[in-house]
Amino acid sequence: MGIALKLSGFEHMPADSAIYVPGKNIKSVLFGIDADVPELLLAKQLGFDAVISHHPKGGTAVINFHHVFKRHIQQMIDAGVPKHDAETAVQKKMTDLQVEMHSRNFSHAVDVAKILKMPYLNIHTPLDELGRRIMSKKIAETTEDSTVGDVVSVLSKLPEFDKSDTKIETRLGDSTNKAGNIIVSHAAGTNGGYRIAKTYFEHGVETLVYIHISPGDLEKLKSDGVGNLLITGHIASDSVGINPFISELENNDISVSRIGIIPP
Repeated sequence: MGIALKLSGFEHMPADSAIYVPGKNIKSVLFGIDADVPELLLAKQLGFDAVISHHPKGGTAVINFHHVFKRHIQQMIDAGVPKHDAETAVQKKMTDLQVEMHSRNFSHAVDVAKILKMPYLNIHTPLDELGRRIMSKKIAETTEDSTVGDVVSVLSKLPEFDKSDTKIETRLGDSTNKAGNIIVSHAAGTNGGYRIAKTYFEHGVETLVYIHISPGDLEKLKSDGVGNLLITGHIASDSVGINPFISELENNDISVSRIGIIPP
């Protein structure tokens, strides 16, 4: 966890990340974007020293997940959105996430890990932040005359997108449109949905990058008919941020086996 926080510049472990079962002398790790009970059993059977999940799987990382959604506010402010408008755009979905938490079985996988005595943790937002920075840096290679299609081409050069079975899609707007002001909206728990995208477009963002979006939110944005929206793909985008972390683990003599992660 310390390595992940250092790489991403976090001083503290965010609300959607947690060490469920501590461990020492970790030399081999099974790492999955969604590492749950089956992966814990597999790791125990194959002799791994620990299991890392990217997505939250229990405890406070699930219960307090909605708190990291507030990160959208600062991202929007940094993009030129007034603070009040950013807070208003975030409030509804953040409340929905808090309500949905009560349906989650937040102790199941953690209890299995404890029974197995298998060290277990999840690291979410720090690795998404790494991915957001990498994607933003890649987009910075475009020029002020670049089209939306040019942005797709530049991002597609990242190995995770190049190797992925899902491809980057222009879900709103057209590939021939001028890209203009481009923002990557990522590393805030989950995508901002309709309200956050709409607010970005209302305040000068011309091309917005989400890693995924619901069909319902996409239809609302299409009805507005404003802006360009690129969807980069959930697993490929998560892999962009996970792989540098895995490389750092390997530099520290920890072997890592991937499940569901697109390699670099």
